[in-house]
Amino acid sequence: MTNISVAVPFSSLSDESTKMDKTRKISILARACAIFQVNTIYLYQEGKNDQDSALMNIILRYLETPQFLRKRLFPKMNELKFAGVLQPLKIPSHTLPANQKKVTRDSVRDGIIIGMKGKRYVDAGINHIIPYFGKKQIGKRITIKFKEGYPDFAIKEIQKEEADKYWGYAVKERASLQSLFSEWTGDVIITSRKGRVITSKEIAKYHKSDKPTLVVFGSPEKGVHEILGGSVKKLQNAKVFNFFPDQATETVRLEEALLGTLSIINACRQE
Repeated sequence: MTNISVAVPFSSLSDESTKMDKTRKISILARACAIFQVNTIYLYQEGKNDQDSALMNIILRYLETPQFLRKRLFPKMNELKFAGVLQPLKIPSHTLPANQKKVTRDSVRDGIIIGMKGKRYVDAGINHIIPYFGKKQIGKRITIKFKEGYPDFAIKEIQKEEADKYWGYAVKERASLQSLFSEWTGDVIITSRKGRVITSKEIAKYHKSDKPTLVVFGSPEKGVHEILGGSVKKLQNAKVFNFFPDQATETVRLEEALLGTLSIINACRQE
């Protein structure tokens, strides 16, 4: 499955009491999404508990951002107080060499648009700024592909989906799960112990599909059924599956559910 996104509520952190523990949990969620090449992480409002919305959004975006861009894009802020406990993602966009002599034709990098003497340039972390002729404004992060490498450096702006390797996830907020469903045009997998047990045959159907797939998770206090009420049955292209049959624990924590569910989906690829 090459186009998979996940939906988790802002209240996902409600079972953690300290900001450090919340930060650690977000790090685990980000790592799981990066491991399995999640396209977009949708953060949705569930009830009135949104006190952790800024924390989740900022840390998820911070972790996905290449290290050399973080100081420019994330000024000192309270949400990053415990950034030292975050585990790096080490995805392809983070592990590129900074040596400009190793930048070749068709190399892909992230950069930030900067201004100098009335002109715009891209700082791509190679100790050499590159003229920028696109439409984005100063301070914006972009993904670039080199039309010419060292020493001439000519670039074009691309979408990260055009990179030949996984280039990170996007983070988007939605006012509710219902509002997310109203705009989603692909398939939906709702994770719930109330669903039927998932099988490799079922997962194979999603791997064969050209549509994007959204995998939806509930909160520590409420499952997706409780969040949606009776509207689950009205959802089109949505199926409810149990990925943890016969679980011995009373609950499955979100970080466990996310890692376990994505592992199962990934392992059941159709040969």
